[in-house]
Amino acid sequence: MSYGIKAYKSVGVKDDLAVADPHRVIQLLMQGALENMAKAKGCMERKDYAGKSATISKSMSIISALQGSLDMELGGEISENLWSLYDFMVNHLILASRENNAAKVADVMELMLSIKTAWDQIPVAEREKGYQMQAERQSQTASGF
Repeated sequence: MSYGIKAYKSVGVKDDLAVADPHRVIQLLMQGALENMAKAKGCMERKDYAGKSATISKSMSIISALQGSLDMELGGEISENLWSLYDFMVNHLILASRENNAAKVADVMELMLSIKTAWDQIPVAEREKGYQMQAERQSQTASGF
């Protein structure tokens, strides 16, 4: 996830990321992807091909970081579905860039917004349970169990 975080830090949220819990980091990454896709659409409209390329690349890097952050073991079917959805998003952005198609970017934005909306609604108690499960697994791995 570090490459995606680096890509997002360049958007100007260094301070927020420095003190963010894992849930907040994912929120920030999703927001960064959405912001870069919005910029890409604007670049397409202005025929700013260099800007389009840079912002689509940042969006794809962030989405790849989100994909890489999935816990496939604990996440089960949800992680598998998100993995496939993120893969679709990256491929759709590649096509959008190649075809200079703002509608395809909008499709990906809509999907990301749906995921982010659901992510934002995760209750604090569930987040804490997830952190605890992850800490227990890391502890077991470190102790060799």
